Amino acid sequence: MIDPARAVLEAMRTAENAVVSADGGETGLVRIAFAGVSTHRMVARLARLVRSQHPGIELELSSQNFAQPAMKRLLGGDTDIALGRWDVVPSTVESQVVMPDHLVVAFADTHPLADARHIGMEQLAQEHFVSLPLHEGSVLPDRLRRLADAHGFVPDVVQIAPDTQTALALVSAEVGCHLTLSSVASNVTDPHVVFVPLDDTTADVDMRAAWRRDNTNPALRVVLDKVVALDEGDS
Repeated sequence: MIDPARAVLEAMRTAENAVVSADGGETGLVRIAFAGVSTHRMVARLARLVRSQHPGIELELSSQNFAQPAMKRLLGGDTDIALGRWDVVPSTVESQVVMPDHLVVAFADTHPLADARHIGMEQLAQEHFVSLPLHEGSVLPDRLRRLADAHGFVPDVVQIAPDTQTALALVSAEVGCHLTLSSVASNVTDPHVVFVPLDDTTADVDMRAAWRRDNTNPALRVVLDKVVALDEGDS
C-alpha cells in the first residue's frame, strides 16, 4: 500500500505546483494578434524570450494585415494582446507604447530623392504615391492625407496596395513612393527600395500593445512585461 500512497501524494504535489504556476502566470496560453511588417521582428524576439525564460507559457500568434482587425479580435475576446497603431483605443482597452516609430518615405533606388538624408513633405507635392487602403482607422493613409493637406496639396495616389509588402514591391517597380515607418525599413531587405526620414515628426505613429481591462489571465502580465523589456533593449 506504500507505493500507491506515495503516488497519490506525488500527484497531489504536482497538481498543487501546477496551480501555483498558473496563478503566478508561469503557465498558460497568451494569444497575440500583430499587425503589419513592422511588428515581425518584435514578435519573433518576444517568442524567443518567452520560450527561453517562461517555457510554461504558450504563445498563439496571429498575423493581421492592419491594426484595426487586430483591435477587433481583441474586443471580441479572440486574442489577449494586440500589437499595432491606433490613434484612439476603446475605453475597455488599456494600451502602452512599446516601440517609438517615425515616418519615412520609401523610394525606388533610381528616384532623384533616394540619396536625400531627409525630406520635407512639401518636396512630395508632385510625386506619385502608392497607398494602403483607406479603411476606418487606417493610420498611414490618414497621415498621408493630413500631412499633404497641411502643405497645400492633395496626394496623387496612383495605386492602392492591399498590404505593405505589396506597396514596397510597387515602389521597387518605380510605380510611386510610399509613406511608411522606420520600423518597416528595418524589416525589409529589398536593395531597390530606399527609405528617407520625413522631417515632420508631429504625425509619427508609435507601436502599442493593447489588452482588455477585464482580462484576468495571469500569464498576460508576464508577457506584457516582456514586450516592454524588448523596447528597453532586452533580447
